[in-house]
Amino acid sequence: MHVPDGFINAPVSAAAGVVAAGAVAVSLRGARRELDERTAPLAGLVAAFIFAVQMLNFPVAAGTSGHLLGGALAAILVGPYTGVLCISVVLLMQGILFADGGLTALGVNITVMGVTTTVVSYALFRGLATVLPRTRRSTTAAAFVAALISVPAAACAFTLIYWIGGTTDIPIGKVLTAMVGVHILIGIGEAVITGLTVGAVIAVRPDLVHGARGLTSPLKLRIDGELVDAPARQSVAPAAARSTRGLWATGLVTALVLAGFVSFYASANPDGLEKVAADKGIDKKVEEHAAKDSPLADYGVKDVSDARLSGGLAGVIGVGATIVVGSGVFWAVRRRRTPDAPADIRTKEAV
Repeated sequence: MHVPDGFINAPVSAAAGVVAAGAVAVSLRGARRELDERTAPLAGLVAAFIFAVQMLNFPVAAGTSGHLLGGALAAILVGPYTGVLCISVVLLMQGILFADGGLTALGVNITVMGVTTTVVSYALFRGLATVLPRTRRSTTAAAFVAALISVPAAACAFTLIYWIGGTTDIPIGKVLTAMVGVHILIGIGEAVITGLTVGAVIAVRPDLVHGARGLTSPLKLRIDGELVDAPARQSVAPAAARSTRGLWATGLVTALVLAGFVSFYASANPDGLEKVAADKGIDKKVEEHAAKDSPLADYGVKDVSDARLSGGLAGVIGVGATIVVGSGVFWAVRRRRTPDAPADIRTKEAV
């Protein structure tokens, strides 16, 4: 659902850019509360994983494909504020390096694919979490439903923006019907990917999943025949660190394999937005991408003639660039995190 340049007029694109910038600014502040020394490195990995999976277009109908949007997955794994930042990093990398999604439409794409999907999915996820049992299975089911609804919600958001600032005169009812119809089908794929990924991470490290907090029981110690809560600073950090590194390495290898190898077998059919745009005439005024001459444009390496090798190298480079930029952003956000205890309390404790 990457909106190219020319679909939305300049004033509305600029307004969407302001909205997106505001959302990113708010998310930078909110992410300080979500990230800690364990989850900050994983946030960069989540961004890279979403980048990789977005390369895997899957068929949803005759002549149409879809791909992961990732807002629900990011919000549930690392938190809604951090989730907005993850999708923003992915969209920035795709627009600058791969000419995917217009640069003047970056604000539109962040608003639609990042903010809308994250807010809608996480609000629904939290609502379901309050009524469902606090179990791993229920958490995974809530993630499935939240992801499913987030995709047609993004389609509605695009339709609203197009209604306000579309560059072609197409009846909005037809656009809405077509967009929601195809993106409900894409939402099923989104839900499956999100549910499987969230379920897999919860099975290994539920303590690292933002949406699964509360599932793990406090560590117990048996003292004189009685079970008591372990001290808050029990010395288990080395084991936890090793487990976190193992999860990080597994996720990175998975992302590299998906982007570098599996992506070659992705569907070549246009995605939902591209199909609707072609069928309804939304793309009549589409503009060439400003980065069309990029060495990585269209997810291939320039001057590499072998299609499999070219696409695989581009995918690996994209994963590497995304994880470097994303990790840098989240490390900086984590460094600026305000201490939990006020300064006056810490002073009194020191005295």
